[in-house]
Amino acid sequence: MSGPTRPRHAPPLRAVDPPPARRILVIEDDPDLGRLLELHLTDAGFAVDVAADGAEGRDCAVSGAYDLIVLDLTLPRVDGLDVCRALRERSAWVPVLMLTARSTEVDRVLGLEVGADDYLTKPFGMRELVARVRAIFRRVDAAAGRATRSASRVLEAGELSIDEEKRRVLLRGRPVELTAREFDLLSQFARHPGRVFTRAELLESVWGYGHEGYSHTVNTHINRLRAKIEKDPSRPEYILTVWGVGYRFRDGDGGKDGEEKET
Repeated sequence: MSGPTRPRHAPPLRAVDPPPARRILVIEDDPDLGRLLELHLTDAGFAVDVAADGAEGRDCAVSGAYDLIVLDLTLPRVDGLDVCRALRERSAWVPVLMLTARSTEVDRVLGLEVGADDYLTKPFGMRELVARVRAIFRRVDAAAGRATRSASRVLEAGELSIDEEKRRVLLRGRPVELTAREFDLLSQFARHPGRVFTRAELLESVWGYGHEGYSHTVNTHINRLRAKIEKDPSRPEYILTVWGVGYRFRDGDGGKDGEEKET
C-alpha cells in the first residue's frame, strides 16, 4: 500500500513587469492647457511630455519616441500644420490628434490633408479628449492584430492591391501614398466588399468612437481617398455611395456610384 500523497508545491510566482506606458507628446503653447492635458493624460495611465512651441514640438515629434502626438494647430515659431508635415515626412504611422480653435471646415480639411488622424475643436472636455486618445490606441492595436493574423494577406480589387501587413497600396502597380487613417478606412472597406456601412459604423470601426456630430469627418476622408484611388472621383468605381444610407466597397460587379437606390 502506498504512503500518503505528498503535496505538490506550485512553482514560485514571478513578478511580471507591466507593459510600458504609451508615450504621448503634447504640443501646446498655452501653459495652463498644456499642464491640464498632461495631468489628465497622466492620470489615464500615459507617459506625457509637453512641448511649448512648434519648433520644440517638431524636433521631439520626429525623434520617433512617441506613440501619439496631440498637436495644437496654432503655435509660435512653427505652426501645427508644418509640424504635422515634418512628422509625416519622417514617420507615416504615428497618429496625430490635432487641436484647433478654428471651427471652419477649411481648417479641419487642412489638418486632415497634411496627415492628422483626428481633431478636436476648442473648447473641448478633457473626458472627450482622453476617450479620443484611447480610441486611437484601440484602432492601432486592432490594426496590429489584423496584420499579425493575416500575415502576408493582400487584398485585390480591380487594379487596386492592398497589403495589410506592409500597409502598402498599389494602383495599377504604382504606390499610392495614404495617411494612416485613409489606409485603415480603405482596408475596412476592402475586407467587406459589398457591405453597406453607415457613417456611424465607420466612425466606430475605423476611428474607434461613435458620435453623430463627426460624420462629416467620414465624408472628408472618403473624398480624399477617392481623389487618390479613383480615375474619376465624381464617378467612383471602388467606394460607392448608397444614397440615404452610407457607403459600400465594390464587390466585383463593377458598379458605378449613383446606381444605388435610396432607402
